[in-house]
Amino acid sequence: MSTALNAICPYFTMFPLHFPLGILKSYTMFGETVLDPFAGRGTTLYAARLCGLHALGIDSNPVAIAISEAKLANTSPGRILASAKRILADISKPRHVPTGEFWHLAFNEEVLRTLCRLREGLMANCESHARKSLRAVILGALHGPLTKHEKSYFSNQCPRTFSPKPRYATKFWQERKLVAPCVDVLQIIERRAVRFFGEEHTVASGQVIEGDSRDRVNFLALKKVSWILTSPPYYGMRTYIPDQWLRLWFVGGPAEVDYSNAGQLSHASRDAFRDGLRKVWNNCATVAKTSCSLVIRFGAINDRRIDAQALVKDSLRHTPWRLRACRCAGSASRGKRQADHFVHANSPIREYDMWAELE
Repeated sequence: MSTALNAICPYFTMFPLHFPLGILKSYTMFGETVLDPFAGRGTTLYAARLCGLHALGIDSNPVAIAISEAKLANTSPGRILASAKRILADISKPRHVPTGEFWHLAFNEEVLRTLCRLREGLMANCESHARKSLRAVILGALHGPLTKHEKSYFSNQCPRTFSPKPRYATKFWQERKLVAPCVDVLQIIERRAVRFFGEEHTVASGQVIEGDSRDRVNFLALKKVSWILTSPPYYGMRTYIPDQWLRLWFVGGPAEVDYSNAGQLSHASRDAFRDGLRKVWNNCATVAKTSCSLVIRFGAINDRRIDAQALVKDSLRHTPWRLRACRCAGSASRGKRQADHFVHANSPIREYDMWAELE
């Protein structure tokens, strides 16, 4: 079974596919519905797809929505490439191309113009499964490392998982005399479309809602769910938006770093964070079947030394959920964990899996 689609766009807060997949394979029945109120890059939704389950996701980050929607798209590499060609045929000249030192050094001039044409076309119409998939394919290739042979990314030397800040990036490129590559945008799109969708034979069912899971309105139209499987933002991780600013630009955001945290859980204090989680758990209960299980993977980062296990337990108080089990999931230094990018080698952060049921 191919799972290539799960890697369509790197996202530094991802948690490993084997976690939700193992649970859903072991405990669910075909056709049940799974909800992730912190959908992120859609790992739980993709695991549900692989198990033939209906998947529902909620997230406030437009980049997370774009990646998650691709995990629920039913399309083919040919349709994705055709969508890109159609947009470029319809939009011969972009209305707006970002300017400034960063953009000049980050992308070849013609590559940037092509990306802007694709951006405008997808902003105007991203309803079809092929276009949703195209958007995620581009997001995954928007920035990444330079390679000597086959070109895989559109940008100058960059990290894959998060967007470099302009001041640091321009200094890095100038000091090393790095030049943005002139690449064939359509060729990269085609290769990546084949890689991620060419062997995907499962059929997805579900939807992703862009919104704040603390707001009950985002749950009103959801069908009843049998499983809620999620990994909330780890306490102290408050840079989701600025660390994805280039991808946020491509899906319609500003052409500069956005340092706001609108729609994000508050990290101002432990109690504020706990209260935000509690709202989410209460909202989840409104769409849960009586037999529904809630599974939470959670941890914290080094600059916020707290008892992550106690924080989640506290958030479940005064909700219809009752904790039934708590298991150590190892540490962020073992495997691909949410906290990987924030851990000191000599001080790994422990993570926990919490299992709760309706009272």
